[in-house]
Amino acid sequence: MAERTDTAVVIVAAGRGIRAGGAEPKQWHVIAGRSVLARTVDAFAGFPRRVVVLHPDDMARGLAELRGRVTLVAGGKTRCESVRNALESLEFSGMNRVLVHDGVRPFASPALIGRVTAALDRAPAAAPALAVTDALWTGAGGLVTGLADRAGLFRAQTPQGFHLRAILAAHRAHPGGAADDVEVARAAGLDVAIVEGEEENIKITWPGDFARAERMLGRDMDIRTGNGFDVHAFTAGDHVVLCGVRVAHERALLGHSDADVGMHALTDAIYGALAEGDIGRHFPPSEPKWKGAASAIFLAHAAGLARQKGYAVSNADLTLICERPKIGPHAIEMARELSRILGIGADRVSVKATTSERLGFTGREEGIAALASVTLVRP
Repeated sequence: MAERTDTAVVIVAAGRGIRAGGAEPKQWHVIAGRSVLARTVDAFAGFPRRVVVLHPDDMARGLAELRGRVTLVAGGKTRCESVRNALESLEFSGMNRVLVHDGVRPFASPALIGRVTAALDRAPAAAPALAVTDALWTGAGGLVTGLADRAGLFRAQTPQGFHLRAILAAHRAHPGGAADDVEVARAAGLDVAIVEGEEENIKITWPGDFARAERMLGRDMDIRTGNGFDVHAFTAGDHVVLCGVRVAHERALLGHSDADVGMHALTDAIYGALAEGDIGRHFPPSEPKWKGAASAIFLAHAAGLARQKGYAVSNADLTLICERPKIGPHAIEMARELSRILGIGADRVSVKATTSERLGFTGREEGIAALASVTLVRP
């Protein structure tokens, strides 16, 4: 999926979902161990700004479950009001485009999202849809009363993409009551390109949809695990960079880039899970442009490559092996920085440390080693 740094995502999840039944709104219903909304949010990992619109009563839950991953905005009385609130929050964000997505569509694929974003290069708005192929009837009292022409009819889906300023102006001018944002856009005279939708991109609406979602998650799931190991020696200096965090130390780590041994191990773990070699294949140390480069570039590339292939990072586990500096005081900050780059929750990233009991090169404080494991999932 070709992601753009100027594209934000708005996920609308302020409804009450009464048709789906149950004791809580459908976006909070748990399927295969995670809420529908959390799965929807993860479908857009890697986008620079994700805004989730919640009912005011759900804000505390949203903070607890989605903290650090998204911006939360309170919804209005209608869907139009909720979307407009989110768009208003993005007006001065530096974003030029926006994708608006239903919070209860957790199966939007990278390919589908990519088709919508690509269409915005040639149109001010774009949305996925599926042509209606079944016969259409009218009915009353449990009986068929007539037929309807299906020619030119489509089933609308999300995410629906727009140039941000255009859709914000359209919402400001619209009287409200629109079924979706395409209706708002068309009322403002915007052309909306249709891109191919996907049958799997279901909107959870009825009680039976939860069972269908469970079946989809358990069908043909591709799970991959990768390991990475890296070592860097100490050299003269006054700090080390570990997992993107600058840590004061009487020595530095030696390397062609910033020698972030933790990020290097994690990056190689992702490449390994994808059978894509190692950092050296993608960023050869023989190329001068990578001298002193921030290792976040490498990790972001590996995570982006995983998304292009349809995988999500399920979790990452990293162990730093050294006598000094002490990692514990910085471990939480390191995990947060890694989760930011990977586009996943900090609760899915573990950073810990151990010593080698004064044995070997790490015991003699000649350098630092790192061991990483990562799990990738493609539903």
